[in-house]
Amino acid sequence: MSLELRIEGLSKTYPNGVQALRNVSLNIPTGMFGLHGPNGAGKSTLMRTIATLQTADSGSIRLDGIDVLEQKDEVRKILGYLPQEFGVYPRISAETLLDHFATLKGIHQRGERKDIVTALLRRTNLYDFRKQSLGTYSGGMRQRFGIAQALLGNPKLIIVDEPTAGLDPEERVRFHNLLAEIGENVIVILSTHIVDDVSDLCSRMAIISQGQVLVDGVPAQSIAQLEGRIWRRTVAKDDLEALKSEHTVISTRLVAGQTVVHVYSASQPPGFEPVSTTLADVYFSTVQMAEQKAA
Repeated sequence: MSLELRIEGLSKTYPNGVQALRNVSLNIPTGMFGLHGPNGAGKSTLMRTIATLQTADSGSIRLDGIDVLEQKDEVRKILGYLPQEFGVYPRISAETLLDHFATLKGIHQRGERKDIVTALLRRTNLYDFRKQSLGTYSGGMRQRFGIAQALLGNPKLIIVDEPTAGLDPEERVRFHNLLAEIGENVIVILSTHIVDDVSDLCSRMAIISQGQVLVDGVPAQSIAQLEGRIWRRTVAKDDLEALKSEHTVISTRLVAGQTVVHVYSASQPPGFEPVSTTLADVYFSTVQMAEQKAA
């Protein structure tokens, strides 16, 4: 039976006046769902609200018949959460700390707990390092330990907030493979500002900026809708400002000392060449146009 997380009209304004969420509505099915947006977009506020760690001003969230905003204890029974800042006790071994977390999760039979801890350490490729103190773990190993604790109790909903920031390429690939495996049978919400994390992993996604949902759908379809509207040109750095005054520049990057510019246009601008659209182009064009509209 497939699950669906339904978010309707969710809004949140902090006491300092910052409106973190503005009437957010999303339907999130079983599988990997990417929540993408710049820093300060409202992603972490949305994740923390779904995870029952803070309240909303208005709106609703429902999961498998559970009112997430009202039935917090019921949600926590089926929730796994890996926050952006996941602290560990550096002098305690992974096996000991995971056993402690399992006890807190309500797994009180020692034999059952040992079997579950062993299985999770094997699944996250940490079993051979189970006796090591967590302070000796690399960033990727700590993130995999974070997923192990999030999987305690066979959750139906797993929330992972900015999991690959700071990981080296090899650890990032290993972590991606683990997330993809987990996402086959449960809802996994991956909140990230890294475009490749979404394009590599997620069958559905949303782009959020300034607390609003700008795009909600299948990554491949969002790319297809933009095909033929993204153009590329290499320019000198000193010419960039003039180019910005003439075109809708969505991204720039330095390549071998030259500035490669991508612009959005319904027709080919003079001096530009066509380029195959990527999810990065979807993201940058969506956020850029929203910011221009708000200005």
